[in-house]
Formats: sequence, C-alpha cells, structure tokens
Amino acid sequence: MLQEQLIEEIKQLPDEKLAEVYDLVHFFRLGLAQEKQAETVRQRPIGLAKGLVEIPTSFFDPLPDDMLDDFEGK
Repeated sequence: MLQEQLIEEIKQLPDEKLAEVYDLVHFFRLGLAQEKQAETVRQRPIGLAKGLVEIPTSFFDPLPDDMLDDFEGK
C-alpha cells in the first residue's frame, strides 16, 4: 500500500526533480545495505594466532639492492 502511494506521489513530481528523488532513495537504500552488512560482519578478536607464528629476525634485515630496485620499478 505505502509503496503504491510513493509511486503515485513520484508520478506527480516535475521531471526536473526526479533526479533528486532518485538520489535520495538510492543513497537511503545504500545506507540500509551497509547497515545490514555491518550487522553480519564481526571483527575478529586480536591475538588469535599468538604463539602460532614465528617471524625470524632475518625478516627485519634490509632487502638486497636488486630486490629494492624491483619494488621501486628500476
């Protein structure tokens, strides 16, 4: 019922105002979609892999010049 009333109201609008109404409805719908997605996506607790991964100290050593050149596109 309400959807039909909205459609009838939209039909009464001048053509030059339809883009504004569309933008309003579109952004409102996107906001609802984001809210729904936020409800289903939960943050993972910090530290789930604590003690399971060991990073060798060599990981922090400077990269060789040729590898740095590759990263920098030289």
